Amino acid sequence: MANHKSALKRIRSNEAKRLVNKYQHKTTRNAIKRLRELTDKKEAETMFPSVVSMLDRLAKKNVIHANKAANLKSGLAKHIAAL
Repeated sequence: MANHKSALKRIRSNEAKRLVNKYQHKTTRNAIKRLRELTDKKEAETMFPSVVSMLDRLAKKNVIHANKAANLKSGLAKHIAAL
């Protein structure tokens, strides 16, 4: 167990951040899955910017690697172009 007041605070803040990151990451994964399942190009094009924004936010906060975000965005753009 932690011996310092600051260490106890760090444990609490880390847990809070972990839960927020987990929620945002899962939400983004679900949005990506929904976007990939779409067959209507118009609907996919309207949803694409919000998914890209989610990915950029995760990459900025280092929840996912910047290159992973770029690869996902590229793959989604190709998917939409092929519709």
